[in-house]
Amino acid sequence: MSTLVIVESPTKARTIRNYLPQGYQVEASMGHVRDLPASADEIPASYKDKDWANLGVNVENGFEPIYVIPKGKKKVVQGLKSALKSADELILATDEDREGESISWHLLQLLKPKVPIKRMVFHEITREAIQKSLKNCREIDENLVHAQETRRILDRLYGYTLSPLLWKKIAWGLSAGRVQSVAVRLLVQRERDRLAFQSGGYWDLKALLEKEKSPFEAKLITLGGKKIATGSDFDPNTGKIAQGRKVVLLNEQEANTLKERLDGKTWTVTKKEEKATTRKPYPPFTTSTLQQESNRKLGISARDTMRIAQKLYEEGYITYMRTDSVHLSDEAIKAARSCVQEKYGKEYLSPKPRQYTTKSKGAQEAHEAIRPAGNRFRTPQETGLSGQEFALYDLIWKRTVACQMANAKLTQISVLLDVEDAGFRSSGKRIDFPGFFRAYVEGSDDPDAAIENQEVILPPLQEGDHPDCKELDVLGHETQPPARYTEASLVKMLEGEGVGRPSTYASIIGTIRDRGYAQMRSKALVPTFTAFAVVSLLEQHFPDLVDTKFTSKMEQTLDEIATGEAQWVPYLQKFYSGEEGLDTQVKVRVDQIDPGVAKAINLDNLDATVKIGKFGPYVEVLQGEEKITASIPADLTPSDLDPEQVNKLLKQKTEGPEKVGLHPETGEAIYLLIGSYGPYVQLGEASEENKKPKRASLPKGTKVEDVTIEMAVGLLALPRLLGTHPETGAKIKASLGRFGPYVVHDQGKEGKDYRSLKKEDDVLTVTLERALELLAQPKKGRGGGRAKKPLKELGVHPEDQEAVNVYEGPYGIYVKHGKVNAGLPEGETVETITLEKALELLAAKASTKKKTTRKTTSKTKKTTTKRTTKSKTSTAKKTDA
Repeated sequence: MSTLVIVESPTKARTIRNYLPQGYQVEASMGHVRDLPASADEIPASYKDKDWANLGVNVENGFEPIYVIPKGKKKVVQGLKSALKSADELILATDEDREGESISWHLLQLLKPKVPIKRMVFHEITREAIQKSLKNCREIDENLVHAQETRRILDRLYGYTLSPLLWKKIAWGLSAGRVQSVAVRLLVQRERDRLAFQSGGYWDLKALLEKEKSPFEAKLITLGGKKIATGSDFDPNTGKIAQGRKVVLLNEQEANTLKERLDGKTWTVTKKEEKATTRKPYPPFTTSTLQQESNRKLGISARDTMRIAQKLYEEGYITYMRTDSVHLSDEAIKAARSCVQEKYGKEYLSPKPRQYTTKSKGAQEAHEAIRPAGNRFRTPQETGLSGQEFALYDLIWKRTVACQMANAKLTQISVLLDVEDAGFRSSGKRIDFPGFFRAYVEGSDDPDAAIENQEVILPPLQEGDHPDCKELDVLGHETQPPARYTEASLVKMLEGEGVGRPSTYASIIGTIRDRGYAQMRSKALVPTFTAFAVVSLLEQHFPDLVDTKFTSKMEQTLDEIATGEAQWVPYLQKFYSGEEGLDTQVKVRVDQIDPGVAKAINLDNLDATVKIGKFGPYVEVLQGEEKITASIPADLTPSDLDPEQVNKLLKQKTEGPEKVGLHPETGEAIYLLIGSYGPYVQLGEASEENKKPKRASLPKGTKVEDVTIEMAVGLLALPRLLGTHPETGAKIKASLGRFGPYVVHDQGKEGKDYRSLKKEDDVLTVTLERALELLAQPKKGRGGGRAKKPLKELGVHPEDQEAVNVYEGPYGIYVKHGKVNAGLPEGETVETITLEKALELLAAKASTKKKTTRKTTSKTKKTTTKRTTKSKTSTAKKTDA
């Protein structure tokens, strides 16, 4: 008897194959085998004349989805059908969540098997788990399928109905998403709070004291019996002390006067308190908490965290990574407790096994938390993993083991001191027993925050003691605006509000960045002008659709459909159709929304108006009756634009570019300009005779006001010839490129060898010796000193067996084979792209490169190449910008 087992990925297939008996054939579906049409080309001819055809959903008849087999999946489906012909039994072993259930259902609809069918689910890929799941197969859960199909249809209706409205009213290429739009609104709301924030200043004193040669610090907290003002006492809207707060606000002069008054006076300990506390270990990881901690502790994005976790799961290292349950099986608890006893000793083991309860109402995606796989947890060193895979497994191992460890026991110490009428406080913390701290301490959103297991030791102070004051310093403070969201804090907020599913957060944050709604700066997500415009339109005309509570209720309804408590068709009917439905709302508002108003962004700190144009944001002001506009550089966001920046942009437009000086050799003027991609210098003016004057961007970090004529001349002279390589005799040059300054060893037909300059190097002064030193170092890819790692490994190309991978670049996600890159089309994501789709994209891209014709001019006898195909690359770049 032969059995066909179908899973999603080749990696998972290879791992499972090791644990199945002979006679079992394991094949991969490469993800989804059917989906809603991604483009007009995929819509079946019989539906093209329907009003709803572009949606791919028959909104006139029970919201029946039109499922098609994507072009890249036809060979996969054919292969599965061929494999099924020789099988006596079919086992559908896709993931145990709703999406996995949906994939199994689609396979069933497509393959139409005439042999017995089983649905096999497991939480980890180990021999024991696979053999156990073989004995406990079940049928497909129709409720889970309905929940997933409803989610897919709902997201399609939302996106395909609202996105065209954004194209008409704001700019082409924008997108709206059910969870994406809510997330973008959260970013914009936080940025609005930051822009409206009024900073307040206050001063206090800090003392360095000593008792028995043991130093400790104390901070001023009261003066004359009244509390000293701190940051929490200020009103963020006014920058002044909040109404009703009875506190003493010191200015710099008053603080210095107080310091002089207290100098040399006697310090007395008036009170000492010690309070014993305990800390319990954190629950094991869920999808959301893993993304948060990975971002905080390891600096890995949510998207990369899920990619790495997926690989660890498929290779049998961890349990299923899409879960919002913190439950652990008895087997896992036993394995974790065994690790504690072996590594840390019996005293670090919790007295009783710990079991955690999931607080989230809809937590039913999986049966267990994310943990190391198996009934014995391999230590990180035993796995043979390396790089980010090792780091993530290490994090999961520590968190799981720590959850079965004893509580940490601490003593919080507070000492109050008086010097004349001023009261100071010194705080300490003593760890009496580290407990689970030995294995794991949760990270923090604030990189400067103290790690919670650090002790702050105070000397043995008693009431009546008189410590010596060694230093007394005056400190000035400014209240800070609310912190921007990081990936970790945004994930935490979305989960806390019940918006979306944790398994989708990684792709949502990726989409927000890819679509140009946010820029990443030092781990913070900074919303762009486009984000402000889109959020303003949606808030004004579709407030429910970007309301966290409304979106949370949608998630609850999807959970109810998954359990059979709600019906999916009536829910879609209510959401989309009828007088209050989305379709009606959009049709009514399409004529009400003025594009001029929708494109405009009014910032309180500016007299000018910012608008979204065809090629990005620009600033607009009225000077008399004349309207003056100027493009805003792509790297500027609403938080960066101030009146001074606006004046520079407009001055360049009205008065012409700023003149740096005259070129010492040619006598031509050198101008300093600001363009869409930042400031640059230009030799001469653009004219009919000189359509493309020589230009050079300023090096990153160079301020406009610091540009001198010498610097400008040097930049315009790039690339600089430094000399020749002593071994090859080939030229070595220094220049500025898209990714910064570099040196290059140009060997002609043999190729070019590049090295980026370091921070301490100057492209205008770097020497040949330094260039040779850099070129002698091993070549490294961009990003952390390592070769660029793929977001996803798709497989190998059938022609040359070279890798086909997915990467993230400056203009979005793309697939790469050899030297051919192809961007992902609209609607395609890292999660949905397959090897077959990638091969089609790469083949199409390769063919556009080959479609050139050569024209020979007899007069010059020179051959020029003219492209006969219109490249889409430049358009894509403009859209991203």
